Amino acid sequence: MVLSKLPTMTTEVTPPMHCKEFSKTGIPLPELALGTWRYSGGIEPLLAGIELGSTFIDTAESYGSEEVVGSAIRGIRSQIFLASKVSPRNFRRQDVIRAAEGSLKRLKTDYIDLYQLHWPNYTVPIAETMAAMEDLVAMGKIRFIGVSNFSAREIEKAQASLTRARIVSNQVRYCLVERTIEGELMQYCESKGITILAFSPLASGLENIRQFDRDDILGAVATRAGKTPAQVALNWCTSRSSVIAIFKADKLEHVKENCGGSGWRLEPSQITALNRIPFRRRRRVEKLARRVARYTLQKFSRNL
Repeated sequence: MVLSKLPTMTTEVTPPMHCKEFSKTGIPLPELALGTWRYSGGIEPLLAGIELGSTFIDTAESYGSEEVVGSAIRGIRSQIFLASKVSPRNFRRQDVIRAAEGSLKRLKTDYIDLYQLHWPNYTVPIAETMAAMEDLVAMGKIRFIGVSNFSAREIEKAQASLTRARIVSNQVRYCLVERTIEGELMQYCESKGITILAFSPLASGLENIRQFDRDDILGAVATRAGKTPAQVALNWCTSRSSVIAIFKADKLEHVKENCGGSGWRLEPSQITALNRIPFRRRRRVEKLARRVARYTLQKFSRNL
């Protein structure tokens, strides 16, 4: 794909990006998507990523980046798989509809490919929220329904509230040093054909990986593979067949580098080496405490 509005890339050629079937939809999506949380790069890095094969862009009403995404995809909307999210404060039925319409206006489009519940809201019945999501599908304003930061049990409950659609994705934190989802949640998603969208696949900065990786295993594997540490970390994430990784890059050179994390595969021995890097995994008690804290905050906010 060559688009006249895209910035000229002067660095070496990046291998073609691998694609994966999205959930069980039959739609192939690039295994590396462009994220826009805390994004400040303007349209050029997004256009560069699109040119390099990252035609999947993720945003949210709370990110403040929907306008720049809308500007970046103007004229090429049909080539983009566009994802956004509704914030928990808008989970009442009419609020969901209004939030989606607001996102559509900011994105300058008449439909969103994937609309996601950003976090669970424990103060609004999930059946009410999911009914609104199905209404949006019926109106043609969204194509697919996804969730974000949901546990397996929360996905199960949300799915049970749907009558005509199914949940196709769960966006969660996943990287070399944050592997809480491995186990129950990943197994559940894989068994149901739910694609995992991994956010912060670079741990919000390679320095955060190095804090765990005292022996520089990542650097050693990168050297052997002839890739950069960022490319290896991204490739490790997408080595799981159910995972698409969402990276954020504000600068053209970082977009180029990160897109080079696809188009090739780590060897099994390299994955084994990377798996030896120490990592954190939230225990059941910690996850419960986080849910209680979120419920308390949501209940307090509704009573203001």
